Amino acid sequence: MSRPVEHDGTVFRREGTKFWWMCYRERDGTRRRESTFTEDWQEAHKKLRERLQARDGNILQVVRQGESLLFGKWTEFFMENYSKPPFRTTKTHIANDRAVKHLNRTFANQTLASVTTDEIELYLRDRLRQRIRIRTCLGYREGRRMVKATTVHQELRVLRRILNVAVRKKLIPSNPCSGVEFPVMLKGLFRPHYVSWSEQQRIETHAPEYLRNIVRIISETGLRVYKELLSMKKDQVDFVNKTVWIPDSKTPNGVAELPLTEVALQAFRNQMRLAGRGEYLFPSDLNAEGHQRSLRTVWRLTLKRAGVSYFRLYDLRSTYATRLSAGGVADEWVTQLLRQGDSQVFKKYSRMKLQMQREALSKLNRHANEMPDLVTQPVAEPQGFGTVLTQ
Repeated sequence: MSRPVEHDGTVFRREGTKFWWMCYRERDGTRRRESTFTEDWQEAHKKLRERLQARDGNILQVVRQGESLLFGKWTEFFMENYSKPPFRTTKTHIANDRAVKHLNRTFANQTLASVTTDEIELYLRDRLRQRIRIRTCLGYREGRRMVKATTVHQELRVLRRILNVAVRKKLIPSNPCSGVEFPVMLKGLFRPHYVSWSEQQRIETHAPEYLRNIVRIISETGLRVYKELLSMKKDQVDFVNKTVWIPDSKTPNGVAELPLTEVALQAFRNQMRLAGRGEYLFPSDLNAEGHQRSLRTVWRLTLKRAGVSYFRLYDLRSTYATRLSAGGVADEWVTQLLRQGDSQVFKKYSRMKLQMQREALSKLNRHANEMPDLVTQPVAEPQGFGTVLTQ
């Protein structure tokens, strides 16, 4: 009979090194010694506890793999398996690829487990000091403008997404991005623009007919522009039951059947007439068998002709949510009509409450306590009349 082990593991000093070492047993009883790569006794014990917890959870091999896996190798795996369609849209993949190129310049040769919160914050500060790079026929040159804070913030979001997958795979114990504080304030970031009815009519007057249909459909249904509307096929619209079917969306909650208003239904009819014989509702001018991929240029030129300051076409989705709230629809129903899984997301779409508060403030009565009290004042009796007492 083997002798019982008194301790799960221990931390000790080893000759010829300044780091603490740890000794513990595998699940099969094999003794293993590893360096903690730290001179702090508390950190060494923390490392030992993580090893023992991973051993008891039967994920010790995966944790060791994460400690030896390079960040550059992991980003290649992420881009191939978690960034491309159908997991993410093509535009999201392009944005991820652009951010990963900058991230790999700093973290590519580091192991995944060695990326710390301090290193991420230093990377963000360094990126905010850099100038934009302009591509020319002779190569890249440095521009005068600094890199936008929104661009750097997008890189942080991509890095957080990459490391979140690593946490789910048990390659690292936690995401270091959770402790990162972005070094600047992003003014107006993710703040949607509300389109008034008069502004929408002015935009529709200067827009091509297909874009006019798009504006009306999004402001009446809240459909996502590229993922749901531009890729829509004709058989998804049911004119008899006045519904539209969304088979593929950004989130699982987005897959649903939506009811249509009369304005949206008429816009779909007009677009069906413009679409021709193809299967797509918004066919491409360049590819007879495909659909439109971008509206950026035509949208920018339309706003310029209408004399409206630029805002994203996607903001029509927040306009849809705001109009529902202003009409008295409960927040829970607005969340369902937006096809969002979390009701907290609705707060960034609707600015109705702020508008209603401003309207309420305009109705302040500053002379409320100075008006005469008509009830307590005596009323003069008309001449020729007296008071009659009846029993």
